[in-house]
Amino acid sequence: MTIDHNQLRLLPSVDELLQLPATQTLVAQFSRKLVLQTIRASLADARAAIRAGATCPALEALLTDIEERLTQQQQPSLRPLINATGVIINTNLGRAPLSQTALQAVQQVASGYANLEYELEQGERGSRHTHVRHLLQELTGAEAALVTNNNAAAVLLSLSTLAQGREVIISRGQLVEIGGGFRVPDVMRQGGCQLIEVGTTNRTRIRDYEAALSARTALLLTVHPSNFLITGFTESTPISELAQLAHKHGLLVMDDLGSGCLLNSEHYGLGHEPTPQESLLAGADVVCFSGDKLLGGPQAGLIVGKAEVIARIAKHPLMRAMRIDKMTLAALEATLRHYQRDEATTHIPVWRMISARPERLASRAHAWVTRLQENGVVAHTQRGESTVGGGSLPGETLPTTLLALDASRLSLPLTELSKRLRSRSIPIITRISRDSLLLDPRTVFEEQDEEVLRALREVCL
Repeated sequence: MTIDHNQLRLLPSVDELLQLPATQTLVAQFSRKLVLQTIRASLADARAAIRAGATCPALEALLTDIEERLTQQQQPSLRPLINATGVIINTNLGRAPLSQTALQAVQQVASGYANLEYELEQGERGSRHTHVRHLLQELTGAEAALVTNNNAAAVLLSLSTLAQGREVIISRGQLVEIGGGFRVPDVMRQGGCQLIEVGTTNRTRIRDYEAALSARTALLLTVHPSNFLITGFTESTPISELAQLAHKHGLLVMDDLGSGCLLNSEHYGLGHEPTPQESLLAGADVVCFSGDKLLGGPQAGLIVGKAEVIARIAKHPLMRAMRIDKMTLAALEATLRHYQRDEATTHIPVWRMISARPERLASRAHAWVTRLQENGVVAHTQRGESTVGGGSLPGETLPTTLLALDASRLSLPLTELSKRLRSRSIPIITRISRDSLLLDPRTVFEEQDEEVLRALREVCL
């Protein structure tokens, strides 16, 4: 192909572009360094296009390209979005949103100094672990409590403290894998303990644990299979029976609950999700669970249980590597106080979504359709199901009303429509099912409704 050098000569120089008033405005906004880099990149692409047969772009087109590149480059990598998937605890989308009270608490302690490790009354150094200890004791009935940076850390720290160099007995049906290929057996090995599997995948009885006891046994471990179901011919051993057996032989029982539910999930049309309170009442010595799943708070690993056991865990050298920061503590304390005040379902977003009334969801979905149709976008509602997600309550769903956009009524393929919604300054994440693009109002905050409608109008018309 013959290169048109005349078209190449028409391209302005870097200095010519830099001196333009519009470019100087960008310099003031983004810095001279970034604007220079972007001008050079834009001109390089324009030269490549001309060599491939294109004509020289107009000056206005170059300036627009430079501005769009700068805006795109300076978008935060981690930024807020709208979750219209209907998956309440969506791990890929950041799990549990924080309450407004928790956000305010984070801002207050993050904007200056705070008494993170300082005792105000005594005027001397204190411990960061005291800030939520009493709340966790009150809410779970535990003798003591400790917090790490996530539940995997809580489990690893507990096993490293209580069973390093010794045996841990666990049912084969509880050797689970959670997101990202994270497996319980791997955590146990990292904790320096020897895994002893008992029973079968679907049935494990108390006599299986008893037969596996030895002089090297440190504890019996139970892991809640929170992200899958085994149904049919099944049997598992209650924690109360494990506790009787373990305590008879001077051993400990540890329960990895995972999702960390403090409320009775059955009150909200869901199956039963085990709670830390139940586990402790049944005799567990230490219970670990997450802060950013059904608890509805920030990412954290909560450890509750017997005072002597928790004290041992707190002294382990790994505790410093796994401790949480002041912002996490502030958000966690604010979240726990919602439970203390019996306001979880009105203030914690996860529980507001779970407890949302079906008729309210239907009203919002119908309002969306009406507004869209007024603007020429063909849409309709249909019945659907929301899920809790986040490795919690597998197989359990909540009835909802969905907004549906059918492929047959759209000028764009659904995949392209979904991509355009994801590419907005405020991305909107949807799901595609049976030739329809679906949006679930359950996971869309009501104050986000206008942005959703604006986005759908812009990408569909």
